[in-house]
Amino acid sequence: MSTFDRSSTPTRPRTFTVALLWQPAAAGLASALAGLGLAELTAAWIAPGASPVLSVGALVIDIVPAGVKDLVIGLFGTADKIVLIVTIVLVLLVLAALAGILESRRPPFGRLLVVLIGAIALFAALSRSSASTLDAVPAVVAMGVAAIALTFLTTRLPRTARGPADASAGPDAPSPDTPGPDRRRFLVYTGITAGIGLLALIGGQLGAAATRAADTARALFTLPAASVRQAALPAGASFDVAGITPLITPNADFYRIDTALSVPRINPTTWRLKITGMVENEVEIDFAELLALPLEESTTTLACVSNYVGGDLIGNATWLGYPIRKLLARAKPTRDADMVLSTSQDGFTAGTPLEALTDARNAILAVGMNGEPLPLEHGYPVRMVVPGLYGYVSATKWVVELKLTRFDQEQGYWTPRGWSPRGPVKLSSRIDVPRASVPAGSVVIAGVAWSQRVGVSAVAVQIDDGPWREATLADAISIDTWRQWAYTWSDATAGEHSVKVRATDAAGLVQTSATADVAPNGATGLHEISVSVSA
Repeated sequence: MSTFDRSSTPTRPRTFTVALLWQPAAAGLASALAGLGLAELTAAWIAPGASPVLSVGALVIDIVPAGVKDLVIGLFGTADKIVLIVTIVLVLLVLAALAGILESRRPPFGRLLVVLIGAIALFAALSRSSASTLDAVPAVVAMGVAAIALTFLTTRLPRTARGPADASAGPDAPSPDTPGPDRRRFLVYTGITAGIGLLALIGGQLGAAATRAADTARALFTLPAASVRQAALPAGASFDVAGITPLITPNADFYRIDTALSVPRINPTTWRLKITGMVENEVEIDFAELLALPLEESTTTLACVSNYVGGDLIGNATWLGYPIRKLLARAKPTRDADMVLSTSQDGFTAGTPLEALTDARNAILAVGMNGEPLPLEHGYPVRMVVPGLYGYVSATKWVVELKLTRFDQEQGYWTPRGWSPRGPVKLSSRIDVPRASVPAGSVVIAGVAWSQRVGVSAVAVQIDDGPWREATLADAISIDTWRQWAYTWSDATAGEHSVKVRATDAAGLVQTSATADVAPNGATGLHEISVSVSA
């Protein structure tokens, strides 16, 4: 044959193996890291709160069905936000790797995927109620940097890692495992790109720390003395039972459920509260003016509507604040108003019945919690505390506006997402101890019960299918706080036993045994545990 006959010469087939895919995937990951890092750096310095990851996370919270939210809270409790952020980052990494592979084989589809991800982040940033034009910048930076870096790296992939159109298919084609200057150069470029992203992420964190004036202000803040102090807690309000829930929940242990992935940091010198809407006089007050008012101390139990029967999304604290009814009296709501739509600095809203803020209960704008300034994650500098209502309709943190309106005209954040517009806390009880196997003989069973705005008058315990036996109640602080209870099971025998608890309120209502999910307005049912008694 005078010419080379390709048909007679065996060729090495081109296969899509991990050895061929890891380099374009690494290009995608490094590009995403560079884009994300520079976006976070940009957000820290010019658009706090517009982090692409946090913006997308907030969008997910906004659109997720109520059932999914309840499932996540049920599985992970107050770690739900960490789980969401980790999930978003993992999905981003997978998509980044896919973008690298696509760009190496089917350009420009990898870049198009990057643009699509960036567009989602851009939409998430601009869809926030408090968004400004600057909030678009971090997402645009992420999109542009990642697309440019992806193009740069994929065009410098080693020959053996490129798509079929660029690969040498002849018998002399180098093995994918053969090192060469192309591979070394590519790895250097990829490492530099990833390093830029990591340094930018670190810079973003340093920049965010430098702009956190709220942290410094809170550290230097001293609570003013209360004009009306909480009465001394009754000596018999707490039982000396190992493992029982403390009467007052320490700040560090108080549950946190809200829609803010990043804790808002409000400089108290710039904080303002506006009272607007259906009022005769609009009112605006700043932090110094609020602190100068006669503040009142009160102990109130707060509960999350997502608290399952026996759950721990409930806490009891002593709060310091100013009665909301007194500020509303300044504004003079019109007769048609029946709801107050409170707005958080992060855009969350809650619709609270007007009567709950104007009746005798001590609904307050709180500035202190258990003798300390409000923790940042619990609403510093100012939050709402309203006895008798679940938090989703009342306990707005980082509050900046109270708008007088009507239930038939506006809705709080969770109402269009499947939750009831009004959320009174339901009569409930919980078993805290025992939590593990116990020896036969005398066993103490104890826990807490609550019926806000009414009070708890009795608690009973049932062991297996036996009769209901009355427990001993600790002294009550008020009708707005939980009560501890205890029962001594004097004849516990070896074996597996079930224990149930039920409460009766001061109006004679017995806690229902009918089970209901947390949606749309709070769970019902009797808390039951299994107890293993050893001989």
